Amino acid sequence: MVLLLARHGETADNANGLILGRRDPPLSAVGFGQAEALATRARRADVAAVWCSPLLRARQTASVVAEATGCGLAVLDDLIESDRGTWEGQAVAELARVSPELHAAFERGDPAFAFPEGESLLDQVQRTRRALTHIAAGAAPALVVAHAGTIRAALMAMGHALPPERELPHGEIVELLWRAAGTGEAGPG
Repeated sequence: MVLLLARHGETADNANGLILGRRDPPLSAVGFGQAEALATRARRADVAAVWCSPLLRARQTASVVAEATGCGLAVLDDLIESDRGTWEGQAVAELARVSPELHAAFERGDPAFAFPEGESLLDQVQRTRRALTHIAAGAAPALVVAHAGTIRAALMAMGHALPPERELPHGEIVELLWRAAGTGEAGPG
């Protein structure tokens, strides 16, 4: 099944280069514009279902899409962003400066990486796999509005190379051929 994954619209914290994790800021005006553009793309893709993370930025983005497509909106807790521990609220540039090796492991998606006092990438992969398997059993095509970490976890679950989070734009669609227990293909939507 093809799943459409999209990163939520931008927040002020995103624009300021901060790690959000489970922090819960609202969309900025730019983020709402990105949600509107995503809604247009979702209508063109004939989206039949909209799913999202419980965090406000994802719910706000998904609500715009659900209203534009006439689809119901389902919130799925397993789509939540990773718990980024002591990194939450920190500037990415500062983390790269003070912890270059740990930051590099995060950037490249090292399977052994875990956020200090937070979640490991593999834990997020397990949650994301469970969520996407549930979504794939429903109406298609489905759009999943979540987070850069969730998209990277889905790509990792399917054996794909991971782009750094900064390369996953807000409000853009990534198509993923989802197979619950196999490999898949991913590409821009």
